[in-house]
Amino acid sequence: AAGADAVVLAGDTVDPHNGKCVRAAAGSLFHLPITRVRDVPAALAACSAAGLRTFAAHGYADAELDRVDLTAPTAWVFGNEAHGLPADVLERTDLAVRIPLYGKAESLNLATAAAVCVYTSALAAHR
Repeated sequence: AAGADAVVLAGDTVDPHNGKCVRAAAGSLFHLPITRVRDVPAALAACSAAGLRTFAAHGYADAELDRVDLTAPTAWVFGNEAHGLPADVLERTDLAVRIPLYGKAESLNLATAAAVCVYTSALAAHR
């Protein structure tokens, strides 16, 4: 819905065709290229080689989403909901970015964080 060009599932991930994923994707699964890559460093290198900036969603990052330049083509990197991204993956991205929390919630779940990040990129690209 945000106009992403593709989804890359890197490393050990859920099957995108399992019932819960299909429902959660609300139809996007059927008109968006989706690929699975086991080698996370290779997936990040391919994104960089394609001219994409790689931004890691990370709750403790110094850079805040509303202060980051999102006008260049971007690949968002999201980690495991419970554990986030491993340090070696964070080090391989161009920038770790956090979503500022203004209320009393401790964090956002992965789906919500992904929606906020991807839509913020879409808004920046369409201005």
